[in-house]
Amino acid sequence: MSQNIHYGGSELNKLKKEFLEYLEIEKGRSLKTVENYDRYLRRFLWFLKAKNPDEITDEAVRKFRLWLNRRELKRKTQNYYLIALRVFLKYLAKRGIKSLAPERIELAKVSQRELDLITEDELERLLSAPGDGDLRQLRDSAILELLFSTGLRVSELCALNRDDIGDAKNGEFSVRGKGDKIRVVFVSDTAKQALEKYMGKRVDTEEALFVRMGAGNSPAISRLTPRSIERIVKHYAIRAGISKKVTPHVIRHCFATDLLSSGADLRSVQSLLGHSNITTTQIYTHVTNKQLRDIHKAFHGKRHKAEK
Repeated sequence: MSQNIHYGGSELNKLKKEFLEYLEIEKGRSLKTVENYDRYLRRFLWFLKAKNPDEITDEAVRKFRLWLNRRELKRKTQNYYLIALRVFLKYLAKRGIKSLAPERIELAKVSQRELDLITEDELERLLSAPGDGDLRQLRDSAILELLFSTGLRVSELCALNRDDIGDAKNGEFSVRGKGDKIRVVFVSDTAKQALEKYMGKRVDTEEALFVRMGAGNSPAISRLTPRSIERIVKHYAIRAGISKKVTPHVIRHCFATDLLSSGADLRSVQSLLGHSNITTTQIYTHVTNKQLRDIHKAFHGKRHKAEK
């Protein structure tokens, strides 16, 4: 049953504020996610110049989509605005507030995502690039090996504390990912050795697993940021002679395609990556498609050949 609420001049902004608080507190979304939703909704409400939720109509959304498209935004970017609006409308519906039905929001069709990948040889050169010398090199080697071994998002890697990897010696540990969901990730022997060497040289008491280096390679009391990790990966990609753009997310792609190429199923890879929806993982189906093509080529038509 709809609530009988009188909407004042700033009621939509008030509801937006309550929605963002709901995302942060009830849904456990990160502050970065909340900031993004705020930015997308603020732009929509600015465009709409409406006061009441019931002024969000099909026609208003159509005009907004047209406006976004004429600003030459990529369709994927346009969809971010639409997703934020749809989630906001679901929140209003949950509260019984009359507005546009969320299912009326359709996302723009986007072309299949192209994966940024490096070759196996390039990956090996990247992982070997830091060397095995001072504390900085040991830290960077552990970062690269852990990224490839676990498929962690860069934000998840940065958030790790020493205590979080207590079970790494057993080959696994738990990580808190998007939406505050916890999943188990697995550590290869190579990554385990890299972590042990790095931690063996740490003499500070900072709780963060990966920290900035101070003078003389002594750890500074500050956690590495995602941007810092991106710079580290880029530095070693250049050192390894890789001309492509290499980011922590590229290493995550390599992790997923390596598993699929070795015979892992898509559902298992979905769990290991921490994807809430299988459709997100399906960007990697080009790997399984290649395997199917090779199987078809190897086995199909043998009967026909035998009859000749």
